[in-house]
Amino acid sequence: MDFLLTEDQQDLQKAVRELAANFDDDYWATRDERHEFPTEFYDAFAKAGWVGIAVPEEYGGAGQGVAEAALMLEEIAASGAGMNGCSSMHLTIFGLNTVVKHGTEALRQEVLPAAADGSLHVCFGVTEPDAGTDTTRISTFARRDGDSYVIRGRKVWITKAGLASKMILIARTTPRDQVRKPTEGMSLFLVDIDPEAVQVSPIPKMGRNAVASYEVVIDDLRVPVEARIGEEGEGFRYLLDGLNPERILLAHESLGLGRAGVRRAVQYARERIVFDRPIGSNQGIAFPLAEATMRLDAAELVARKAAWLYDRGMPCGREANTAKFLCADAAFTATDQALQTHGGMGYAREYHVERYFREARLMRLAPVSQEMVLNYVSRHVLDLPRSY
Repeated sequence: MDFLLTEDQQDLQKAVRELAANFDDDYWATRDERHEFPTEFYDAFAKAGWVGIAVPEEYGGAGQGVAEAALMLEEIAASGAGMNGCSSMHLTIFGLNTVVKHGTEALRQEVLPAAADGSLHVCFGVTEPDAGTDTTRISTFARRDGDSYVIRGRKVWITKAGLASKMILIARTTPRDQVRKPTEGMSLFLVDIDPEAVQVSPIPKMGRNAVASYEVVIDDLRVPVEARIGEEGEGFRYLLDGLNPERILLAHESLGLGRAGVRRAVQYARERIVFDRPIGSNQGIAFPLAEATMRLDAAELVARKAAWLYDRGMPCGREANTAKFLCADAAFTATDQALQTHGGMGYAREYHVERYFREARLMRLAPVSQEMVLNYVSRHVLDLPRSY
């Protein structure tokens, strides 16, 4: 086994680290407090070609794999940008994977070059208020009407919906009670977010406020048949081509966020003098930070393996879900301990660790909860009876 990153991957990390360093913690704290999209950051990464890192070269991207995209997002998070920085662009990476793999050439030409150069924002419309993680129970319906579909329904927690002009949307095209398996009868579409038929409302939330999440109401949105991605009724299967890389990318983002927390905590533990010595000389401070670092290191291994498997077209559901679970927990432990290391000052915005903590808490919920990952492993890895 070779655990070393390639020279190109190490160069990638260095370049991303240097660019992200232009946007310090105060920049991200301000964007988060004001609920402002990090336009300057996004534009800088788009200009440097990083937004299109996983878009095929023939469509203007860098043609890199999920492993390289994951390393990029990990470095962004570790810079202090956290989830606000990563969420500004990661939907373009994993969401468009379904278009790359299953879209027509016309759809690819329509969306991929603009996404690669950063001029097109895309959102991913899956989750619904009454379906949650059980995508088979979505009620958004696309009714065929001649050469078009007419779509009605609601989506929730749709990141960047207010900024995006396109949405990759999953909807039922056959009612659930009329299909052989619940996962059948759903179709994927690449739709325009037409304000005449699509209403978006931001959701007030605990953290990651520089990149808003929205409730989306779709009322008789008419889209051409050509907007469908792949075959009718096969949308759930296509969706899986986006979900595994999503888990892998978010696992690496969690790692970066955890590293940022440890970095801040270690700096504070060296500089903060109490009883005439740095607080980092106390085992009660040092040991939890050492343990948090080891947990991040261990989680990193399975995250790297998941990316390696995906890029080689090998089954990776087990590893992708495991990576998401372990990295989210490791990041939460690290940022929680970073806050604890700062004592009362950790609760103050001045030291930034409270922002890391709020964002790390999200990773145990989204894009799939820790409990649903355990369900997946119990059912699909251990072959135990379905519990839900």
